[in-house]
Amino acid sequence: MKRIVLDLQCAMFTDAITMALERSDPDFSLVRAESPDKTAALCRSSLAYALIMEVTGYTPRRLEERLRLRDEVKRQRPDCRVLLLVDENADRALAANVLQAKKDGRIDNFIYASFSPAYLAAVLDTL
Repeated sequence: MKRIVLDLQCAMFTDAITMALERSDPDFSLVRAESPDKTAALCRSSLAYALIMEVTGYTPRRLEERLRLRDEVKRQRPDCRVLLLVDENADRALAANVLQAKKDGRIDNFIYASFSPAYLAAVLDTL
């Protein structure tokens, strides 16, 4: 069972991702973080395989905050994969910074908000 923690701002988006991933692969078990301040503890307690966090231009989902949270998760669960979700159309500069974080090895992967559920399932399966 691959437990995936979702830390996303929009509950409807989270529900859609959860339904799509659970339908595409029964080995995925998704858990929603109630708030960013509880994400690291949830990753630890659930033995998370992956963490998907949305990045925005606003606190508490700014890139710098997400990278600090990533560091905390990796200290507790070094094998947990960290993916950042960014809306590449709403903030091109932020999307470029997320891409740079991937190039710098700070995150395991990133996903643009315009992805399909099948693409997300394939990315998670290859981590």
